[in-house]
Amino acid sequence: MSSFENLRIVDNFYQTSLYYPMPTVVISTLAEDGSTSLGPYSLIAPYYVAGKSYYAMLLNCRNSSNTAQHILRTGKCAINFINDDPKNFKEAVKLSWPGDEPKDKMPNCKFPLEKSQIMEENPDDVRPMVISDAIQVLECTWMRELDGADRDRPGELHGYEPPYHDFNGITSQFGAHFILRVDRILMKKKYSDAIIAGVKSRDFPPLPIDYGYRDSKNFWFHRHRRMRAELLPIREASLESVRYAADRADDKVRFTDDALRTILNVPRVFLPLVLKGCVDWAKENGVELVTEEHMKIINDKRAKEKQKKK
Repeated sequence: MSSFENLRIVDNFYQTSLYYPMPTVVISTLAEDGSTSLGPYSLIAPYYVAGKSYYAMLLNCRNSSNTAQHILRTGKCAINFINDDPKNFKEAVKLSWPGDEPKDKMPNCKFPLEKSQIMEENPDDVRPMVISDAIQVLECTWMRELDGADRDRPGELHGYEPPYHDFNGITSQFGAHFILRVDRILMKKKYSDAIIAGVKSRDFPPLPIDYGYRDSKNFWFHRHRRMRAELLPIREASLESVRYAADRADDKVRFTDDALRTILNVPRVFLPLVLKGCVDWAKENGVELVTEEHMKIINDKRAKEKQKKK
C-alpha cells in the first residue's frame, strides 16, 4: 500500500498542489514612455546551458502582464536577483498586484535603479535600468525568431486568440513563454571574486527562496542559511577507458598517457566534449601529439576564457 496521498492536479499546480521551491527575482522592462518597470517572478529557469551559440533563460508569465507586454514590444529585459532582506521581499510582493500600471506603482517603488551596463557602453542599445543593490543581474534579449514568435504583438490584455506557439511567445490564451538570451551577467564584486577564486560555504549570496501564493492571503518565502557542502564521489576512470575514447576523437591527433591522466576525473558524459576541445586546440596550434604540458596550456586557456565571461 502506498505511503502517499494522491493530490488533485489543478491550475497553478506548482503552488496549489505542491511545495515547490523557486527563486525570487525582479524583472525590469521598458514601459511605452521609456521608463523602467519592475515585476517580481519565480517561474524562471536556465534553458540553453551548453552546446548552443548562446545561453538562455526561460520565463513563464501571464501574457497580459506589464512584463510580457513590454517584452513583446521591445524584446529587452533584465533579471535582478535581490537579497533576502524581508524589506526587499515585501517590496517585491507590493509590485506583484495584477493590473497595476507602471505609472501607478513605480513612483512608490523603493528599489534603487541604475543604468544598464550594456547601454552605458552602447547608448543605441536601449535597455531597462537594473536594481543597484541586486546581488546579480542578467541582461537579456528575447529570441523572438524562435517558434515563429516574431509575429506576436502586444496589446491584447483580455486573452489572445489561437493559434498558439509551443514554447516561445504566446503559448495559450492567457500564457506566454519567453526564451531570453543572456547577453551579460553582472555580479557584485564580492561574489564574482568568490566564483573566480573558489566558492566556500560562507561565499554563497543570501538569495531568497519562495513557495508562491498559497492561502489567498500570503506569499511564503524563507531566507538564506549557511550552505552545507557534500563532497562529490571520486570516480576515476581507468587510463585504458580514456585512451579508448581519445583514440576515437580524431584520426590524426594523439595523446600521451601523461596527458590523458590529467582528465581521468572528468565524468564520462563530458569526456567527448573535453577531448574535442583538446583536439580543436591541437589543430589550431599544429600539434599532433598532445602532451601533459599541452594539457596545462589548454586548461589555462579555458580558465582565462571563463574569467573573461564573468
